[in-house]
Amino acid sequence: MEKKMERIDFRDQISRNKRKSFFLLSIIFSIIILLGFLISQIYSPDSFLFIIIFSGIISFCYVFFSYVYSDKIALFSVGAKLADPEKYRDYYRLVEGLTISSGLPMPKLYIMESNQINAFASGRSPEKAVICVTTGALKKLERRELEGVLAHELGHVQNYDIRYMTLVSVAVGMVSIISNLFLRSLWFRGNDRDNKNSIFLILGIILAILSPIFIFFVQMAISRKREFSADASSVKFTRYPEGLIRALKKIQQEEKIPEKKVNQAVAPLFFADPLGKMSSTHPPIEERIKVLEKM
Repeated sequence: MEKKMERIDFRDQISRNKRKSFFLLSIIFSIIILLGFLISQIYSPDSFLFIIIFSGIISFCYVFFSYVYSDKIALFSVGAKLADPEKYRDYYRLVEGLTISSGLPMPKLYIMESNQINAFASGRSPEKAVICVTTGALKKLERRELEGVLAHELGHVQNYDIRYMTLVSVAVGMVSIISNLFLRSLWFRGNDRDNKNSIFLILGIILAILSPIFIFFVQMAISRKREFSADASSVKFTRYPEGLIRALKKIQQEEKIPEKKVNQAVAPLFFADPLGKMSSTHPPIEERIKVLEKM
C-alpha cells in the first residue's frame, strides 16, 4: 500500500523556520558571551563589558554602510536598470497583484541583463524594497512560474531578511573581532606558569580558534532557513506551489554557466546561485522542491 505523503502547512513552515533562525542566532550570541567571559577571567573581570561594547561598535560600523545602502550596492554591482512599466507591463502587474495579496507596499522594479533564470530582493524595509529579475527569467518562465519566484522575493521583504541577516553579520563580526584580538594579545602576554586562570586560557584559545569556523556554518544555516521561509511565503501569497516548483526545476535543467557580473558578496541575495557552484547560503534545489511538493 502506498504511503500517504505528509502535508506541510505553509504557516507552520514559516513559523518553524523563524524559530530555528532565532535559535541559531541565540547560539552566536551565546558564543560571544562565553568568549567575553573567558577573556575577562584571563585578564580582568572588569574587561567583560568593554570587550563586548568595543567589538560590537567595530562590527556594527563595518556593516552599517552596507545595510543602509544595501539596495543601491546590489543594483549597482550587477548593472541593473529600472524596469520600464510599458515594456515590462506583465512584470509590473504580477508584482502589483502580489503586493495586494501580501499587504506590502509596491517595491521598485529592476531588470538585470542575464540569460540565467534568477531574481533578488534588497532594501532595509518594505518601504525601501527593490526587486530585480534577469531578462532570462522573463523569457524562460511562464506567468505562474515567474509569479512564484517574485512571491519568494516578496517573502524576503515581508520577513525583513535583509535586516535580520545584517544583525547576524554584526554578531558574526563580533565573534571574529573578539577572537582575533584575543589571539593577537597572547603574543604580548608573558609566561606566567603560576597563573590560576590557566584553564580559562586554554579554553579561551580553543574557543577563539574554533568559534569563527563554527559560526560560519551557523550563519549559513540561518540563511538556508530564511530561504525555506521565503519559499513558504511564496505559497502563502500565490496559493500555488506548483509555479515555484516548476521554476526551480527549470533552474535545475539550465546549463550551469557562472554569471561573471555578480560579485560574490551579492550572490547570497539571489533566488538561485548565480556563480555556477554549490552555495552554502541556499538549500539544495531538490530539498526545496521536496518541501514545496508537500504544501
